[in-house]
Amino acid sequence: MTIRIKITLLFSVLVTVLLLATSFSVYYFSSLERSAVFKQRLSGRAHNASQLFTILGDTSQALLQKIDASNARFFSRKSIRIFSVDKKPLYVFNTAPEDDFSVEPSIINDIISKKEFSFKIGDRDAFGQFLKTSRQSIVIIVTAYDADGHKWLSDLKKILALTMVAGILLSILIGTLFSRQLIKPIANIIEEVNNISTHNLSQRIDAGSGQDELFQLANTFNDLLDRMQESFTIQRRFISNASHELSTPLTSISSQLEVALQKQRSEEEYKLVMISIQEDVQQMRQLTKSLLEIAKTGHKGSIELDEIRLDEVILKVTGAVQKLSQSYQIQLNFEEFPDDESKCMVFGNADLLFSALKNIVENGCKYSPDHTSHIKLKFTGKELITEISNQGDIIAQEEIEHIFLPFYRSPNKAHQKGFGLGLALAKRIINLHKGQLEVNSTEGQGTIFRVILPAASLFR
Repeated sequence: MTIRIKITLLFSVLVTVLLLATSFSVYYFSSLERSAVFKQRLSGRAHNASQLFTILGDTSQALLQKIDASNARFFSRKSIRIFSVDKKPLYVFNTAPEDDFSVEPSIINDIISKKEFSFKIGDRDAFGQFLKTSRQSIVIIVTAYDADGHKWLSDLKKILALTMVAGILLSILIGTLFSRQLIKPIANIIEEVNNISTHNLSQRIDAGSGQDELFQLANTFNDLLDRMQESFTIQRRFISNASHELSTPLTSISSQLEVALQKQRSEEEYKLVMISIQEDVQQMRQLTKSLLEIAKTGHKGSIELDEIRLDEVILKVTGAVQKLSQSYQIQLNFEEFPDDESKCMVFGNADLLFSALKNIVENGCKYSPDHTSHIKLKFTGKELITEISNQGDIIAQEEIEHIFLPFYRSPNKAHQKGFGLGLALAKRIINLHKGQLEVNSTEGQGTIFRVILPAASLFR
């Protein structure tokens, strides 16, 4: 069942329930009103008859018969009976002989005890009244059929039934048009999404000018397409660069082996070839390791996260980088540690954070003239900020947005060894830890990488 049909049915059912409730309420209260109005009429007739009977006594019967006969046209199937308190009939009037009725003694007792009492005799309404005077006490009962009232209720019932049927049919028609109009933007979105493929990610969904949920849905799809397009672009570039970087050492190894096997070589020449091949293999190994680390950062579910002390990770990075070269120097500057040890903790993976910080620190040592990186750790309560600075060449503002792309190498640093994966890996790892990696490169201050990580206390 489609959403359009569901909306139509839901709308129709809702309207039907409202119409039923309204029709029932109108009919019910109209029925009560008819009964109350007719009771008033019967009460008035009973009061008049009782007053005349008590004033004139037995001589009033002829007069009462004339009066009741003359106004019989105002009451259908009218009957009147007057009883004494000991239940003896004193006066009887029937519009027709078949309108005669009998009354249970218990009903007369109820009339006497309640002074006034309404009840039913067959399909006729009845009203009883007890009147006590100095001369005598009587019970008068007037009964009649409210033909006009029941006809009015019957006509009202037909009108309400026809109105309800017309309302239901109208609600189905309106619901169909309403659901079609409501689903139309969604259908347009579905059609536009179906036209989008991996080769046509530049197409976007028309969000319209409204600010409703469909506008938000279209914008959400467009944001998703932006991320997908960016991801596909990066993936294509990554595959292209990775293929190139992997094929270079393989081509070098193949060429060297081919040349070495063309003729007999001396032991020294074979040794040089083997050393050269070993360097190419080490280069491939390092490249493969970096690629695997980047791939690993794309699967959060496979990474073990725990509370770790960031200062301990930085100390470990310092030792590891200094082992890479005797010329590499690192200067640490830790602010005063907070009294609460939890403010020194971050929630993450120690190995990945070590890899990210090591890449940034190593780059600082590698590309600065003095081969020195300065590390400053700040504590703000909610965040831990690590600033890694160096005095290397200033990075142009338009180049900063590219340095975190895989395999990107600055033209000024093309002669340096590396693959251009270190900062890309660091960026992914910091993002994985809900942090930020900012770069500021200016004359005088040098280049500063600012790693901002949320404190572990925020995740508790």
